[in-house]
Amino acid sequence: MGKKKGKKPAKGKSAKSKKHAKKEKKAEVSVQPMQERRIKQIIRLAETNLDGEKPVRTAIRSIRGVSFMLSNAIASVTGFGDKNLGQLSGEEYKRLEDVIANPEKHNIPVWLLNRRADPMTGEDRHLTVSKLEFAHKMDINEMKKLKTYKGVRHAVGLTVRGQRTRSSFRRGSIVGVKRKKGKG
Repeated sequence: MGKKKGKKPAKGKSAKSKKHAKKEKKAEVSVQPMQERRIKQIIRLAETNLDGEKPVRTAIRSIRGVSFMLSNAIASVTGFGDKNLGQLSGEEYKRLEDVIANPEKHNIPVWLLNRRADPMTGEDRHLTVSKLEFAHKMDINEMKKLKTYKGVRHAVGLTVRGQRTRSSFRRGSIVGVKRKKGKG
C-alpha cells in the first residue's frame, strides 16, 4: 500500500535526453556570466595584471617588489585595504599606484623599502617590477666587472651563497666516478 503502481519511465532516449538537457542548460547559465565577470575583474596596475575580486591588501602582493608587510602598510595608508580591487574608482587607482611607486613620500617607514642606501646614489628608494629586475641585473654586472668573489661565481655559473656543490647543483648526465680501464 505504499507506492502506486503505474508505468515506470522508459529507459530509452527520453530519460537520458531530459537529464542531458538539464545539464546543458546549467552549463550554459553558469559559464557565460563567469567569463564576463572574469574579464571585467582583471585590473592592470604597476605593469601587472591583478585579480579585481581580491581585497586590495592581498591583490597588490602579486606585484613584484611589494611584500606582505609593505602591502599591509599601503592598505593602512590608503584606507581601502579590505575593499575589493575591482570596486575602486579611477582616482583611487591613481592614488594606489602613486603609493606603490613612491611609498617614502606617503609616510611608510624606510625599513620597508627594498633599496635602502642605494650603492649608486646613496638614497633610500623602492623599486617595483621592471625597475627592480633591471637594478638586480646591473648589480650582478657590477660585481662581475669588479671581479668580486660573488661576481666570479655568477660569471662561471656556480653557487654564490656558500652552498655545497659536491652533490647538489650537478648538471649533465654523468654523476659519479669512472674507473680506470687497467685496474680490475
